[in-house]
Amino acid sequence: MQNRPRRNRKSAGIRDLTRETELQIRQLIYPLFVTADKSAKNPISSLPGQYQLGRIELLKEIESSAKLGVNSFVLFPAVRESNKDQVASYSYAEDNFYLNLAREVKEKFPDIVLMSDVAMDPYSSDGHDGLVKNGKILNDETLPILAKMAVAQADAGFDIIGPSDMMDGRVGYIRESLDESGFTDASIMSYTAKYASAFYGPFRDALKSQPKAGDKKTYQMDPANSREALREASLDELEGADFLMVKPATFYLDIIKLLSENADLPIAAYNVSGEYAMIKAAAGKGWLDENAAMVEMLSSINRAGADIILTYFAKDYARLLS
Repeated sequence: MQNRPRRNRKSAGIRDLTRETELQIRQLIYPLFVTADKSAKNPISSLPGQYQLGRIELLKEIESSAKLGVNSFVLFPAVRESNKDQVASYSYAEDNFYLNLAREVKEKFPDIVLMSDVAMDPYSSDGHDGLVKNGKILNDETLPILAKMAVAQADAGFDIIGPSDMMDGRVGYIRESLDESGFTDASIMSYTAKYASAFYGPFRDALKSQPKAGDKKTYQMDPANSREALREASLDELEGADFLMVKPATFYLDIIKLLSENADLPIAAYNVSGEYAMIKAAAGKGWLDENAAMVEMLSSINRAGADIILTYFAKDYARLLS
């Protein structure tokens, strides 16, 4: 035989030379859950190893992660019920703990990248990403609320604004509002192809942000669709997005590939809570090697075309490499 593919697999050194995909720590964004309780470190039962962090623990976590090379973070707020209302007014209030935490983080760690979350559900008494009226999630009436939220986040120091709501036209509305407010340098990472997935359960446990009624299928994408993602990507590019995201990641590698081959912007993918929890649960039972499964999962997302990966494994991956 003239051609023997196994020659390129014969040793660790040769495999290193011929490896096509090598995920770097710099490509990872670490999601963190934050709470108004100053000293909290509340474990999240469905997300082993993840916590709701108060100010003190958040600063510790960012510092320890940065020492391992993790320099990008996305923050999600666990908001008290008493601060929630139908129009999510606390999301842009001056005393919003989330905004004040961002200011302190950027003051203490000016070189890290901090990404926000723009959606009504953490602040909404209805638990939906948009404004609810008579049981219907309103699109156009939601946009001004999202824009106020985004401007407040940019003012707090977030480097990347992350609209996760899936309302039509929100990227353009937010971009225009940011520019008019003087935040022309604020980037937008749009949740471009965010699917109505069953794998968000642990995330909603962490934030207590489940819808009070109905579901999110009228605004999040149908998991059966792929061409629709191209339509969403085209619109987001035209409206001023700087990054396009696919969520979830592992079960949507075809969508990541599709966007990476058809879009000009960097592609991000969110390795969501349910995907993380599955590996943690199986490893806890001794059914698989957690580190090997983590590396394989993240590598597959990168191999499919994701330039950036949001993952709860960010610190674990960095620790493994170090």
